[in-house]
Amino acid sequence: MSPRELLQGELVTDPPPASAPLRPLVRAINGLNQCMLTIGMLGLFAASCILTYAVATRYVFHTGTDWQDEASVFCLIGSTFLCGAYVQSQRGHIGIDAIAGLLSQRVNRMRRIAVDLLTLLFCAFFAWKSWTLLHEAVVDHQTSSSTWAPPLWIPYGIMSVGMTLLCVQLGLQMANHFLARRPT
Repeated sequence: MSPRELLQGELVTDPPPASAPLRPLVRAINGLNQCMLTIGMLGLFAASCILTYAVATRYVFHTGTDWQDEASVFCLIGSTFLCGAYVQSQRGHIGIDAIAGLLSQRVNRMRRIAVDLLTLLFCAFFAWKSWTLLHEAVVDHQTSSSTWAPPLWIPYGIMSVGMTLLCVQLGLQMANHFLARRPT
């Protein structure tokens, strides 16, 4: 059983194929999503190594490190935000399908369009806000309040790129709703 089947408790159908005008763009975004997925996996691995190192040094040497918490959080932020578009491309988010089974195909299609549109609007606002936070962090040379004091443009930049990629993915899915042939 795949992870998606375990999460949703039932067999998940693959996302609908892209309509002909969108295929080149979808291929490019899929390649970019795969690259982000690789970076996300490396970020998770780095976070686990950093946290393991922190636990070992505290246990063995009875000393703390002041940088490991922020470094691992930065890695986890990267993994979360950079992989969001990939998860959306696979429709891998957790959804409740109880209502979908009760609706007609036409009403269910309208439901999917409405949910994708609302999600796109929310993510577009989040992306815009992330870009404004990134701009402020760069202009004001903001750093975190810890003794390590890494620059805040790092997490804000990751959030901005990740949310923008998610908006592009959602935009492609919205376009595909309208360009794809309706089932007969």
